[in-house]
Formats: sequence, structure tokens, C-alpha cells
Amino acid sequence: MPENGTSHTLAAFDVALKDARSHVLTMASITQQNLENAIKGLLTRNAELCNEAIAEDEDVNNLERQIDREGFEILMRFNPVASDLREVLAGMKVANNLERVSDQAESIARRARKVLKFSEIPEIQQIEAIYDLSSGMLRDAIRAYSEGDVALGIALVERDEELDKMHRKMIKEFTKAIERDTTHLKVYFHLIFIVRCLERIGDHAANIAEDTIFAERATDVRHMDPGAAAEEVGVIPPQS
Repeated sequence: MPENGTSHTLAAFDVALKDARSHVLTMASITQQNLENAIKGLLTRNAELCNEAIAEDEDVNNLERQIDREGFEILMRFNPVASDLREVLAGMKVANNLERVSDQAESIARRARKVLKFSEIPEIQQIEAIYDLSSGMLRDAIRAYSEGDVALGIALVERDEELDKMHRKMIKEFTKAIERDTTHLKVYFHLIFIVRCLERIGDHAANIAEDTIFAERATDVRHMDPGAAAEEVGVIPPQS
């Protein structure tokens, strides 16, 4: 039976790990809400929602700093190894990606406010399709991290390729729209940048999935195609 000091240390370590993980998930929730507010602000022409997304980004920044402090404290105080070490490092990397997602949401909100100064054009509603794919990837990446779901993480790598294709298609469509309708030139440029922000959010979601896979299986699947990644970690390859 372990000595009391050892038991106390292990209990403190478990509490520290749970607290750090809880703060990552809190950060994820705020980040998701920021993204939703930014896009809803654009699609429903609601400047207040855009303002909320901009203001709440600071909360995400503060949480990232807190999670980094907690992570370094765990590393120095408990010197974790193997799966515990991977969990701490993954949490810090996930937090970094979430902070960048929130930055993209803030950028979307700022551009949305500028779009709202102009008359509405029907092409704005096309943003909803790429938002649904991007936000769905973010939601599932967070779930994969929360539940340690490696198979879901692998599937997200494939969905990132789908998002890239949609991104390229929409950029082409908005570029052609600029040639047809120069009166809304600034609006189309803002929409192009918003689409790029959503594509980058998908990249960050894929990063979170890769960090989850590393934490769970000690396997680095970065830069692998979905099939190779699935084979590397021993899960059924995702279906196209």
C-alpha cells in the first residue's frame, strides 16, 4: 500500500489533470459560441452578435494563458510520463488551436460588421454551407478530444479535405461575382476573407484531432492521408 505522502501526491496530480482538462473544455465552449455568434451576426444582420464574438475573444485568450500555466506547473511539479505526459501536452496544444479558432471568429465578426454597412446580397447566405461543415468539424474535434475518440479523429482528417474543396469552390464563385457586380466589390472581398477564416478553422479542428490521436495512441499522424492514418493507429478507415 502506498505511503500517505504518495497517495496525497497522486490525488493532487489527478485533480490538477482534471482541472486542466475542464478548463480546455470550457475554452472550447466559449470558442464555439464566438464562432456561432459571428456567423449568425453576418447571416441575420445582427451587429450585436458580432460585438459579442469580438468581446468574448478576450476570455478565450485568458483561458489559454491559464491552461499554459497549469500545464507547465503539472510538468514541473509532478514530472508526468507516458500517457499522462501526452495528455498534458495535448491539452496545451488543443488550447492553442482553440485560441486561434476564436481569433478567426473575431476576424469574421469584424468583417461581418463591415458587410452590414452595405445592402444585403443573396450570395451572403452561401456562407452558411461552409460554416456548417467548419463548425461541425470543430464540434466533433472537441468531442474526439473530450471522449478520446480516435476513430472520430481520423474521420476529421478526411473531412478537412472536403472543406478545402468547398473553400476553393466558393472563392472561385465570389471572384466571378466580383467580375459581374463591381458595385458590391467590398462585400465580396469581405466574404472571400470570411470563407478563408472558416477554412482555417477546419485546419485547427484537424489539428485538435491529430493531437487527440497522439495523446491516445502515441502516434503522430500529421501529414498523412486518412487511409494511412487509420492504418497507422489500427482503426477502420473512414468512408468517403
